[in-house]
Amino acid sequence: MEFDTDLLLALPIVFMVIVAPLWLVLHYLSKARTAKNLSKADEETLADLWTLSEKLERRIESLEIILDREAPGWRNRQ
Repeated sequence: MEFDTDLLLALPIVFMVIVAPLWLVLHYLSKARTAKNLSKADEETLADLWTLSEKLERRIESLEIILDREAPGWRNRQ
């Protein structure tokens, strides 16, 4: 039984020239596609942070109103 050395050389060359680059390109395209979208957990966290920021903004506005009544001119103090 005789091995064809040309075939043994051709298979790795075909793999390295055609299959490996195509594999890499498709792999990183799929990674880029999934990175564009937020996961469900990320969306929930973002929504929670948005709600919290709205609450904090209302609290700051309330505190500013109280300070305006109790200590007029507090904004000009340094």
